Amino acid sequence: MSADSPPDVRSIQQLTPNGLLLVDEEARIQFVNPAFRKMFQTGDEELIGRKASEIVQSDCFERSIATGKELSARGSIPEIGVYYRAGVFRTEGEEYCGIFIDTSEEESARAELMELKRETLARAEEVIRRQMHTAQEIAGLLGETTAETKVLLAKLTHIFRQERKA
Repeated sequence: MSADSPPDVRSIQQLTPNGLLLVDEEARIQFVNPAFRKMFQTGDEELIGRKASEIVQSDCFERSIATGKELSARGSIPEIGVYYRAGVFRTEGEEYCGIFIDTSEEESARAELMELKRETLARAEEVIRRQMHTAQEIAGLLGETTAETKVLLAKLTHIFRQERKA
């Protein structure tokens, strides 16, 4: 293929790492690429003619069709552990195209970060609790020794005053 010739659209649809789904105006699947099947773990099951919302568990196509506008959506299917970002738009024909980007790794990393933050906060609270306890113990000891010092100083002062009078 020369640099001037356009890429073969079907090749792009088959090879892109993003899931592609084409639906008609009733949001029924007309085309699905291998990346979509892999992302949504559909295997070889027949998808053509089914409602897109059955697979993606979102009404993103219906909303785009109803408004006639492009839209971006986020969705997830926790049962299979997939999180995605989708862009839906009308093609030149009567079909709507959805491009699905797998964000599962990002969501997993975000969840791990949230767990790390939660654990770090719990540790910080425990350290602060122990420091407060230790500070209270130290204050108690300082209070006791300060009181003992004051009593001793009072006795010494009393002794010196009596010696001066004598």
